[in-house]
Amino acid sequence: MNPHRILSLWFPRLAAEQAVRVEPQLAGRPFAMVREVRNALMLSSLSASAQDAGLRRGMALGDAQAICPDLVTRPEDARRLAIFRNSLRRWAGRFSPWVATEGAEALALDVTGCAHLFGGEAALLGEIETSAADLGLTVQPGLADTLGAAWAVARFAGPVEGMAHAGDAIDQEARATRARARKRRWERGGPPSLAPQQPSGVDRIIPPGMTQERLAPLPIAALRVGQTEITALQGLGLRRIGDLSALPRAQLTRRIGPQVVRRLDQALGRVPEPISPARPAHVFALRLSFPDPIGLEKDVLAGVERLLAPLCDRLRSAGRGVRRLQVAWFRTDGGSDMVEIGLARPVNAAHDLQPLVALKLQGLDAGFGIDMLRVEAVSVEPLTPRQHHGHRDAARGGSDRDDMADLLGRLGSRLGLDALTRLHPAQSHIPEKSALVMAAGYADPATDWPTAAMPRPLTLFPPEPVKPDDDGSPPSSFTWRRQPQTLAAAYGPERIAPEWWLDDPAWRTGARDYWRVETGDGTRLWLFEAHGDDLPAGWFAHGVFA
Repeated sequence: MNPHRILSLWFPRLAAEQAVRVEPQLAGRPFAMVREVRNALMLSSLSASAQDAGLRRGMALGDAQAICPDLVTRPEDARRLAIFRNSLRRWAGRFSPWVATEGAEALALDVTGCAHLFGGEAALLGEIETSAADLGLTVQPGLADTLGAAWAVARFAGPVEGMAHAGDAIDQEARATRARARKRRWERGGPPSLAPQQPSGVDRIIPPGMTQERLAPLPIAALRVGQTEITALQGLGLRRIGDLSALPRAQLTRRIGPQVVRRLDQALGRVPEPISPARPAHVFALRLSFPDPIGLEKDVLAGVERLLAPLCDRLRSAGRGVRRLQVAWFRTDGGSDMVEIGLARPVNAAHDLQPLVALKLQGLDAGFGIDMLRVEAVSVEPLTPRQHHGHRDAARGGSDRDDMADLLGRLGSRLGLDALTRLHPAQSHIPEKSALVMAAGYADPATDWPTAAMPRPLTLFPPEPVKPDDDGSPPSSFTWRRQPQTLAAAYGPERIAPEWWLDDPAWRTGARDYWRVETGDGTRLWLFEAHGDDLPAGWFAHGVFA
């Protein structure tokens, strides 16, 4: 059986070159992307000019500016880089249908049976490098039987222009260390080699069955192990992958840990390491082009309705419902505009979407005419058909909920779905903390409201001071909001204590005795007497009953 052939594509300057694509004026200048690490700014990606100036990854920004005063920097944008990496995955699909992301700057491709379509493996790598150069990207490929071996040769085979391995490569050892090594070899017999110890005989392509021989001269860092394992192995005098072959595996695992042995077995093909390609993202979008520009609102609505039917068919086939629908129109003058409709529940029926779109498109600006419409479900959720449990449930069950969702959708089209809220019960005996405010479009109605031991007012407000005219409990007359009030009826008291495990500034007056009082003019108030703690005691109004 033919072995698998794995291709690793490493983009050592991906973030910097992606920023240069956005800002072409940065090309040719010393440029670096900056990332904040432990409250310090570090260089995370460098351009070729910055590397030629002596800068390296992980260098502090202040040190880099001291070495290269002309350095231009930009903050790293992880989200934009992830989007660009996904586009690179689609670009790599022209070379193999089996593409996966490998970390932040690399792709892994299973090219088994694909190389002959490009004239061989060498021609395939040449085509990839040419295509990447056309995109303004630097790529270092590696091709081998396993993912670990391909990863190793992509980063460590041959001279790597401008890239530093931070002490992982053997040729970066201190001069005194190399001198002692030559002395030891001279004492053991044989003259020392004065030539630099370059990893000879290692190409970007490892032929089938030659993995162990080609990986032997590479440094330990090519095994994808951490710096802790590298330091421990260097302390034992082990520098190259070939040095590990003669060691007992049990003792190596006991002293260094299982990570080194596992990575070695993966690179040599003893342990499988399959490539899991990312699933293609579902894109629910349709567009409609017009031979002649349109400008009337009814024509635009007709075009949108023509797109909604097949869009909803796709959603139903995928078992999805749209939560946010985006309608965009493109004018003949090159301008464009869009509206977004939020829904309180997932929907995959065109007749539920059409009224909401009509509300949003009122008064649209067509300019000199619209020549294309685009409808996209930008946010979808799983939606399965609901089975009724009987005739009564089929006729009435769930209808109230659907009507409420439709009402929320219509109100959300006018006011914005985030502006609609509903209350849910909370686990607290404090009156103002007994309910949570939640978005109505993303929360179901509460059905487990606890029954209060005593009635609660319809309206709550921050405690307002009440000036009593006597020492009664409650006072027979008092002043509230500068208006004199006389007591007609009172019910209570109900004592509520503060949450002792929290320091709430509103409850520093201590425990409260609440009264339901009715004044002479018919006002029904919720008064409480604070007994005093950190703040003085007194009477306050906390709410109004219906």
